[in-house]
Amino acid sequence: MTEARSLLQEINEAILRGSPESCARALWHVTDLLIAGRYTEDQIWTFGEVIGRLAAEIELAARGELAKRLAHTDKAPINVVKTLAFDDSIDVAGPVLRHSERIDAKTLVANARTKSQAHLLAIAKRSLVPVMVTDELVTRGNREVVRSVAANNGARISDFGFLHMIRRSEGDSILAEHLGLRREIPRHMFHQLIAKASDDVRRKLERVRPELVDQIQNSVADVAGALHSKFGPASKDYFTAKRVVTTQHQYGRLNENCVLECARGYKIEEATVGVSLLCSLPVEVVERALVDTGGELTLILAKALDFGWETAMALLFLGATDHRISAGHLQDMKEQYARLNIDTSRSVLRLYKSRKNAIAVESASI
Repeated sequence: MTEARSLLQEINEAILRGSPESCARALWHVTDLLIAGRYTEDQIWTFGEVIGRLAAEIELAARGELAKRLAHTDKAPINVVKTLAFDDSIDVAGPVLRHSERIDAKTLVANARTKSQAHLLAIAKRSLVPVMVTDELVTRGNREVVRSVAANNGARISDFGFLHMIRRSEGDSILAEHLGLRREIPRHMFHQLIAKASDDVRRKLERVRPELVDQIQNSVADVAGALHSKFGPASKDYFTAKRVVTTQHQYGRLNENCVLECARGYKIEEATVGVSLLCSLPVEVVERALVDTGGELTLILAKALDFGWETAMALLFLGATDHRISAGHLQDMKEQYARLNIDTSRSVLRLYKSRKNAIAVESASI
């Protein structure tokens, strides 16, 4: 290493009196020396100081070549890589932004906030993109960037990221398709996605991912026919509840407070019928929502009716096993409820109704 340090010192001194051509030759020599050797981080930093000075003396094309050489090595000097990443030329910045593992997430975020869409696209194509970076990309990126994030299986996407892209997917069938094919998309967000998606995208998702057919058809609409609900809709109590609540509805007295009181009193039949009438949905669809173990469908119904969190929470407890929900899970659902969009939730309800009507017409024609 003593010989290498001596060589680096000689090259550093030669920069001051060398021509651009000699600087370029020195640059490649030092870079090859770095890549071929085994050095500590302190030694790599020394190389970086020299490479950085040499790089400042070379032309754009040579800087691009340097970026390509350093992008795929774990010995690249961090200071040099960062400088290359913030180069205005994407030919220089692109290789390291896309491939270098020497760039940390904070640097990528700073780059995404200050550089061009071409820089953002390069970041979106990295083999692994952390959540804090994807949040920035989907917020600031153009259509091509957002599509690239959605199509990149190595990109980690937060709930915020999914919601933001779902909003942007309206009218963008390619983005909607990419999102629908992601295995980790939360179910309630998948419902929001298909509520916005075109029929063509919906059909393609069913064809490409047949395991989603049940989720699209069974979870969104009651295509299987009558549901054997734990609430026992054929019971005497159910018909009594239906008569009482329907009368309230006819006289304009059925509202959120009524549903809240029923849910708090564990009056399952009355709460189910009340939500059904307010949503204009079949009772069995509301039952399906209330018995859903994840609670996502209940939240969507409550949000579509513009219920407060207190009412939504009461409905969640109503359908929960033994009427118990852990504090952590309840907090997660509260945050999820706050993120839900009223218009989108109402779009999901319209989808329920349209699917239900289509199934009814199909059944009548058989």
